[in-house]
Amino acid sequence: MIINLLCTLLFILGVYHLVRYRLNLKKAAELSKSSLFPLEEDEFRSILIPAEWKEMEPIKKSSRSYQFVKWGTVAALILLTLLLWIVITTDLLGTSFFSFAYLFFVIISAVKHRGNLFILPNGIILNGRYFFAPSIKSYEIEKIIRWHELYGLHPRVDNAYKLTLNVKGNLFHNNYVVVDDPAHLIKIIDLLEQQGIPRGENFLDEKELG
Repeated sequence: MIINLLCTLLFILGVYHLVRYRLNLKKAAELSKSSLFPLEEDEFRSILIPAEWKEMEPIKKSSRSYQFVKWGTVAALILLTLLLWIVITTDLLGTSFFSFAYLFFVIISAVKHRGNLFILPNGIILNGRYFFAPSIKSYEIEKIIRWHELYGLHPRVDNAYKLTLNVKGNLFHNNYVVVDDPAHLIKIIDLLEQQGIPRGENFLDEKELG
């Protein structure tokens, strides 16, 4: 009885997460049209997304990644419903809540859009979610040189810059991108500071860029 209750609660949380993620991505696709950065192709190419380190792409509703989230959400909801039904009506998973939780998180984590960063007139889009400027606590910049945690993961990451955005309510998602062009990084800094977003503890002076 307790296992069924816990699984049902986890199911409700999962449905909420999937629907919210889908709606956030839809909103981000619409808001990204008013982006101040990036705009040009070379600006998109200069932003690398962890952990595959692919160049950033625009959020388009026709893109494969967007369509994957759209239809993947439907598929994940069906699978979660089926999984909950199996737990409640059969004993295939035994009495282990952890078996259910493992399968649950595998399904949830599979529905994911490629990362992104857009600077808007009053806020940002980070990984498909819009954040109003006051919810951004600070931003930090580190040069990825030898002994840095990201050094050696990809040739274009080495000697580039890790841009971290400390955002409220974004604890369980990547909150950084890598920028490999100092000129574009300076442009991002200017746009963030125009919104009054403070610098964090880790920050390079502009003289250190390049």
